[in-house]
This record gives sequence, C-alpha cells and structure tokens, in this order.
Amino acid sequence: MASSPPTIHIDPARSISRVDPRIYSGFTEHMGRCIYGGIYDPENPHSLADPKTGFRKDVLSVLKELNIPIFRYPGGNFVSSYRWQDGIGPKHLRPRRPELAWLTEESNQFGTDEFMQFCKEMNAEPYICLNMGTGTLEDALAWLEYCNSSANTYYANLRRQNGHPEPYRVKYWSLGNEVWGPWQVGQMESHDYAKKAFQWAKALKLLDPSIQLISCGETGYADWDRVTLKKLVPVVDYHSIHIYTVSEGNHAVNVMGPAAAEKALEITKSLIDLAKIEAGLDKQVTVCFDEWNVWDPVRAPGEKGAEEHYDLSDALAVASWLNVFVRKADVVKIACIAQSVNVISPIITSPKGLFKQTTFHPLKLFATLMQGLSLNVHVESPLYTGQTVPNWVEKLEKNAGGDEKLTKYIDVSAVLSDSKDEVRVAIVNRHAMEGYTIPIRFGPACDVVGGTVKVHEVWSADLKDNNGWHGERVRNVEKEIPWSGEYSVKQHSFQLLIFKVKLL
Repeated sequence: MASSPPTIHIDPARSISRVDPRIYSGFTEHMGRCIYGGIYDPENPHSLADPKTGFRKDVLSVLKELNIPIFRYPGGNFVSSYRWQDGIGPKHLRPRRPELAWLTEESNQFGTDEFMQFCKEMNAEPYICLNMGTGTLEDALAWLEYCNSSANTYYANLRRQNGHPEPYRVKYWSLGNEVWGPWQVGQMESHDYAKKAFQWAKALKLLDPSIQLISCGETGYADWDRVTLKKLVPVVDYHSIHIYTVSEGNHAVNVMGPAAAEKALEITKSLIDLAKIEAGLDKQVTVCFDEWNVWDPVRAPGEKGAEEHYDLSDALAVASWLNVFVRKADVVKIACIAQSVNVISPIITSPKGLFKQTTFHPLKLFATLMQGLSLNVHVESPLYTGQTVPNWVEKLEKNAGGDEKLTKYIDVSAVLSDSKDEVRVAIVNRHAMEGYTIPIRFGPACDVVGGTVKVHEVWSADLKDNNGWHGERVRNVEKEIPWSGEYSVKQHSFQLLIFKVKLL
C-alpha cells in the first residue's frame, strides 16, 4: 500500500451515521483576548461594538458564517476558580478578582447574562462548564437554578431582578474541566472525581431532569477515561475528551496529528460500550470532543494569550481534524473548536478590524457543506511512515491493516446530502511535495449526473503562507470543472468536491 497510487471508492449504500451539526460547535473562554477585545469590546475606539450589547459587530458577523450551533463557556482552565455569582448584576458592582488559570485579573464585566445574550445573537445554544475546582455543589445548583428555573425561588428571582424574566433553558452542563490535569485548580484522582461527579449529577438532575450532562474525560485513551466512564455512564449523556495537535515546525507531524484523535474516538467508544455492558444499560452515551485544535504552546504560550498565527499547513491539519469527526459520526456528536476569537482561533481582531485565519476556510466549508449522512469511504493511498506526535501512532501504524491505516497522505471523508442528490467529498492531500491524479469511483447504485463537479479549493504555493493584515494568501477558490472520473489534487491542498448524483 505504501507505493500504491491513490484511489477513492464511494458507495452511498455504505453509510456510517448522520453527521451531527453540533460537531461544528465553538468555545469561548475567559482567556487572552477571546472575550475582552474579541467578542466583547464595549469601549472600542472605532465604534465597532454594538452600543447596546458591547459585542463586536464585525466579529459576530464573521462568526455567523461558520454556522456554530453551540458555544461552550466559560472555560477551560478558567472555570476551575470561577465564581459565577461575580459576573451577574449591575456592572459597577461586580468585583474584580485574581484569575488563577492564566494568572491575570478578571473584571467580570462579561458573565452569564452577557453570554446568554451572545448565544441569542448567534442563534446558538449555550453550554456551561461547571466549576469543580473551587466551586461547590451548592454553587452549581444555584447556577442551574439561575439559568433554568421558572420557580418562585431565590436564584430564579435574582435572574428576573437582573432583567431576564424567562429561563435560559441551558441544556448542556459539564461536570468540570480537565480535573485530571496538574495545572488545574482542584485536580483530583480519577476515583475521587468519579464519586464526586456522580453525586453532582444526581443533584443537578433532581433540580432539572431535562438537562444533558457531560463527564470530564481526558484524551479518550487514558485510564482516567476507563475509571470515570465505569462510574458515570449511568448518569451522563456525553463523555468529554480533549486533544490538541502540534506542528513542532514539521508539516507532516502537523497534518498527521489528528490520527491520534481518530484512534482516541475508537477507544472511547469501546470504553463506553464496556461501561454500559458492565452496568447492564441500553442508554446512548456519545463523545463530546469539546476542546480540539492545532496548538503549539511553544509558538503561542497560553499565559500570553495563545494567539496562534496559522499557516496553510495548519489549515490542512484542521481539515484533517474535521475529516475525523465526519468519519466518526457514529461516535462524536458534539465537538467544540478551541477557541472562537483571537485565542488559537480562526479569527484575529485589532481595535480597527479583523482578519480570517487560514483555518477559517476549511471550518466554513465543513460547517456549511459537510452535513447529511456520513459515508464509509475506502481510500487507497501512499502512506506516511515518519515521526508522529504522539509517537504511539507511528508504532500502531506499523502493524495496522490497510483500511486501519491512519496516516494516509490522501485523507478523505464524504457525505450524502439530506436531499440525496449530492455526494460531497472532502479531500486533504497531506503530502508536502507530491500532487496526485485520483480516480473517484462510485458504487453500482450511484450515477454522477450533469457532467461537471463543483470544487472548493484551499491551497497556496508555500505551506508557510498565512493570512493577516497584509491580506488573504490562503482562501477558498470556487470552480466548476468537467467530470472525467478522476480529479487532480495539488500538493499540500484541501478540496471539497460536490457531485450531483442519482441513486438507482
């Protein structure tokens, strides 16, 4: 297989699962310039903020292009020492606090009510991560009451007093963030966390049985995940995992990084199944991959705001990430790119404006076009056999069978549209030097009609090309070409092909 020419086989009769639009969700943390100077900038000197809400009008307009269905808030590491009560009520009375995750100061000028207004403006659902560091179960129940209760009780009335008569009806609540991590305020051992989270889950569901709970996982392939799932599967709806991939200045390491996430999803699914078998349950529990992205902490340190400036290689890595989520549509139902503005983000702002990073373009193409039924695509491709991060990917690849290989240079996902008249194929050529002419073969019960294929292409001559105040060197180029049964992909490129089809 290492030397075989690439071929893509697509049969719409071989489906995986419906692609959940929630895999294209976002994340807003009180970190760097994500909130202040990003989403929220009421004192913007160039009048870019809405005078009523303080939101950056240009930021919200561009974010809306990504069709983001859910925003996670307020962290991230930030949440583990966050007192949510500080962020409500009259702004001149809100206390300024030391912030322990990123060692800054938190003004609390943006809090729960502002976040709910932001989600309303974005036509997105809110997702709240609970503080299981310095926070108590009493704090968590109070936050849930403030957001969701219609009763004549203290925190529901406090919400009304603050000008919000109707409940927010927040559906998604996670039981802490990265509680396993030594950097986390309130770090716990897996058994201790599982016992505590189980009790929190019971109480939260007593207050509002309609909510959906997310357990705090690690990477999906850690023993933490096994221990916590065994205990929490009976009381949660999703299991959260976090993975970031790095470039280390090496394009191949960068674009092959999402292979770790694909294997992590396979392992997590097995751990969920094992926990359900042991508990005798038939309920559905799926993965909420609520932090993912390309992030090189050496290149963009978190304590300095993590303002990554992405290049074409990073855009191809993000496209590979999204291919994983589409291929694993049966396992992952929610995924939140970290983050939304400025912090390891597809958008960078200044007081005067913003620009779209290279990663914005694959995000938009997937979010708007890769919807429908995920198809089980067979790909023959030359293989990458070099260094991987983490290194266990490289070791597993040596013994994997052809279809199990995760480091193919030609990386593909495909969907059948809901109208069943289009097949959309996302192709990343991850090879830095080689272009390929690739036959694309459809199953016997599928005909390509119309004689042409619409193509969206993200490419630039130099892998290090980026976007910035100088303009967009990396962008989406649309074209329509005659269809001859094969497509020529450029070296280091991403393309999304839209075929008009007739199912027989």
